[in-house]
Amino acid sequence: MNSTIVFATASVFLLSACATTPPEAPRATAGLEPTKGSKTFGEATFEQVGDKVRLTVFAQGLRPEREHGFHIHEKGDCSSGDGMSTGGHFNPLGKPHSRHTDANRHAGDLPALKAGKDGRARLDVELDILTIGSGAANIVGRGLIIHADPDDFKTQPTGNAGARIACGVIKAG
Repeated sequence: MNSTIVFATASVFLLSACATTPPEAPRATAGLEPTKGSKTFGEATFEQVGDKVRLTVFAQGLRPEREHGFHIHEKGDCSSGDGMSTGGHFNPLGKPHSRHTDANRHAGDLPALKAGKDGRARLDVELDILTIGSGAANIVGRGLIIHADPDDFKTQPTGNAGARIACGVIKAG
């Protein structure tokens, strides 16, 4: 009878341990809608993975076989119709514009979107500096912009990436 009590107690302990799930990693999403005169749209998901943020993007309606500048902007406001209401690049640390791989860059500098022959692009990358939900580099509530042209990674502070052809707001969840 004593072994039955030990077994039952152990079973309850194991079941309660299995019922405890680790906290979910912070996530955010952005639906990218075309700006006036554009047909570009897509979606982006962000997930905190340790001290990095994993970004996955699907976009279509891009110019085939072209690179398009892609950035997080200061304000989560796409109301202007041309994407200009998002302000400049998200730059909480006061750095110069550069490639996403350079340590000395805007937090909002992202890799280019490279469209295939069908005008579609997919991007899956881990980024440092950014955070989801807290800190100076928190991206929640910021704008996400696809540009018409490639980023030259030199022109300050924009990269000379041209018109804003898709706009989204990064939202928690």
